[in-house]
Amino acid sequence: MPSYPHIPYAPIQYTEAETLVRSQSFHEYMERRRSLRFFSDRPVPKEVIENLVMAASTAPSGAHKQPWTFCVVGDPAIKSQIREAAEAEERESYNGRMSDEWLRDLAPLGTDWEKPFLETAPWLIVVFKKAYDIQGGERRKCYYVSESVGIAAGFLLAAIHHAGLVSLTHTPSPMNFLQKILDRPENERPFLLMPVGYAAEGATVPDLRRKSLEEVSVWW
Repeated sequence: MPSYPHIPYAPIQYTEAETLVRSQSFHEYMERRRSLRFFSDRPVPKEVIENLVMAASTAPSGAHKQPWTFCVVGDPAIKSQIREAAEAEERESYNGRMSDEWLRDLAPLGTDWEKPFLETAPWLIVVFKKAYDIQGGERRKCYYVSESVGIAAGFLLAAIHHAGLVSLTHTPSPMNFLQKILDRPENERPFLLMPVGYAAEGATVPDLRRKSLEEVSVWW
């Protein structure tokens, strides 16, 4: 198999002082990102969503296989189908599938099985991971699929926040209904369901504290 040609890399470089300021300002900016459940129905141009998807697609991936598909849903009828199916699974989870400990941990967040944001948000982005690829009718292996798609999803969240929009990483379980509703091939598995749009007027979020540097890191 021929190798990729190598081309010169032109890094973006800053002074040490600029690097410190930029790293601090980015942390402060991302600190403001929150998962939101209250969306406005205000339209978001398709071109904006296209840019967000392409930003997510710059993520690294195992052997550069790019094992992801972003299904973007703006059709109200399909959003309604997704909400109905997601709520059916969530209702089962909140009423029997989840352990008592899990429900206790969720209780302070005030979540339940109802997911109106799946219809209110102007767009839903459903991230699928490819268990394997199909090229020329032949099955091709993908590597580090969950890791690669997880990184791409993180890029997508950052891009959404950067655009002044809000989102939520919704994971109804099981999610097989998304594969059926969106008519995805057998090699694709639903990974995340993300509503994208503007925050509703008067939207609120839980008053949470994120872990400190000392709690999340070890230095040697």
